[in-house]
Amino acid sequence: EDFFSSAFLFNNVGAPFVIGMAVGYFAKKMLRITLFVSGAAIVLLFVAEYYGIVNISNADLQNAASSATDAAKSSGDFLVHRLSSITSKGVSGVAGFFAGFKFG
Repeated sequence: EDFFSSAFLFNNVGAPFVIGMAVGYFAKKMLRITLFVSGAAIVLLFVAEYYGIVNISNADLQNAASSATDAAKSSGDFLVHRLSSITSKGVSGVAGFFAGFKFG
């Protein structure tokens, strides 16, 4: 098989890179939206605590942030693992993911 033919390169390098880039770009945009909404929710909780509606302990707030961080890490690991299985080597899909994440 000719490794430098355009059909081989597109199927094994180009297409997985583009797929990975799209997934990385989307992941970064969703992370930003999630952080924005989470920040707004935390500010609303602080305001509600100020007016005596709720009581928030620092330990509970740190525990929630820790579990959210763990969920984001496992989601990122899942995406990278899935992208690495697109081709036999998996390098181009993962490289595309990180390039898309940087551009996002």
